[in-house]
Amino acid sequence: MKKYFLILVIVFSSAVYAQQVNEFKFLRYNDVISIDSTNQSFYYKIKQITISKKSQAFLFFGAENRTQYQLFENENWDDSYRDDNGFILNRALFYADLKIGNSFRLFSQLQSSTSVSRRDPNPLEENPLDVHQLFIDAKVHSLSFRMGRQELYYGSQRLISVREGPNSRQAFDAMKITYHRNNFSADAFYGYFVKNRFGNFNDKIDANTKLSGLYASINRIKYFNNIEIYILNIQKSNSTYNTFSGRENRNTMGSRIYANYSDWNYDIEAAYQFGKFDNKKISAWTFSINNSFSYDVNKAKQKIGLKAEYISGDKIQNDGTIGTFNPLFPRGAYFGLAALIGPSNLVDIHPYLEFQLTKKLNFNIDYDMFWRASVNDGIYQPNVSVLFDSSNSTSKKIGNQLGTSFDYTFSKYLNLTVEGTWFQSGNFIKDVSNGKDILFTATTLTIIL
Repeated sequence: MKKYFLILVIVFSSAVYAQQVNEFKFLRYNDVISIDSTNQSFYYKIKQITISKKSQAFLFFGAENRTQYQLFENENWDDSYRDDNGFILNRALFYADLKIGNSFRLFSQLQSSTSVSRRDPNPLEENPLDVHQLFIDAKVHSLSFRMGRQELYYGSQRLISVREGPNSRQAFDAMKITYHRNNFSADAFYGYFVKNRFGNFNDKIDANTKLSGLYASINRIKYFNNIEIYILNIQKSNSTYNTFSGRENRNTMGSRIYANYSDWNYDIEAAYQFGKFDNKKISAWTFSINNSFSYDVNKAKQKIGLKAEYISGDKIQNDGTIGTFNPLFPRGAYFGLAALIGPSNLVDIHPYLEFQLTKKLNFNIDYDMFWRASVNDGIYQPNVSVLFDSSNSTSKKIGNQLGTSFDYTFSKYLNLTVEGTWFQSGNFIKDVSNGKDILFTATTLTIIL
């Protein structure tokens, strides 16, 4: 791994002096690469290969490496599990992108997720080498067709995300049709979740988890600015909510309204779920809001904001209805990199501050307050598996979480983040576990090429 990291550092050093314009995107298949054809730097030579100028065929390459050091105290609210030295997680991604004109593309991406000194790593932390994405694109006028293994990303990532926080990003084997014209776009997709497994080149679809949906967005409209409307369907052969397990066929209908004005931003989303879980009906819902206000202090941008969410839980057991909201495939670090709890059966109030200390250094601080929405339901992990069932506890208070982070951007190629989280256990956590407060720290170095 040291040899691989050294190669990346050398390439990065060359990139700093290359005379080109690169715009790296969160979804790397959306990268914008514009290189001066007279530039013969090492970075240019490995970034783009011209196959045919006549047919406009080019082969692009890109990579990134994220190294994290993490340290938990009282992981899982339990002081019997001690790890005083912490552990290292490393994720490397490399892509090759063949484009022929504006109508055809073949995109491939490898992912390597490794750990050092991690006790009992799970497949999200330890997945040495696998094909993360491999798809073809074809475009005809306003329609685009995509088929193969791919990342799916929609809206604010509350329901469908790339799972950026954990050491392995998530993908789907899917077919997708996109229509885009002017300020309107719509995606229709059908596919299966790709499950990470220990080992090399053995990630396969989870035949028990199927996702389909329609997601439409309209931008730059009067009053609302941006609107998204969606209907999604997930089918699982076996799901567990609190103490119940069974087959799940769940529909999610929702809408998101958001706008970015000069000083004030808002993001409002609501969704309702219905369908069948075993022999029960599904009736669940969520409402979330994120408002923030930006202002300048000595020409530096500062922000103050407030997030709040209500995410339903199952109110009455054995009444023939399941009220637990399923967040489907949300971002893994939903409430911070520590990823202690997930967005089901939850009430969350979350004020936050963001300070631009210098042009390259930012400081963020946030405070989360968590309650169970229903005392008759448990709490869940970000992947919707049961963390603690209700266990006859009558307390709603889960706990409070203080998070801080420093983010230093050396350049668009190199970024360093140092963060910490303190979770103060509430009465529910104390009722169902050892109830120790959790301390978590992490240092992340990311190189993008």
